[in-house]
Amino acid sequence: MKNSLLKIYLLLFLMAGDFYLFAQPGSDNPGGDLEGDDDPPASINAKLVYLAILGIAFAFYFIMKKREQKAG
Repeated sequence: MKNSLLKIYLLLFLMAGDFYLFAQPGSDNPGGDLEGDDDPPASINAKLVYLAILGIAFAFYFIMKKREQKAG
């Protein structure tokens, strides 16, 4: 019970900390709004293929490792 509560607290801390770590303050314009000249968004589409291949390789490794543990 204590171990599962610790895991839940850690998960909640990491999820809540995510908002604080990536939040960026806005800059006021003379008009009073927070809109400004932002950098163009970065494209991540080119890296998704590599991420998918890496995920499949990790899943394959994990499954094979579990099978070896059950057999041995």
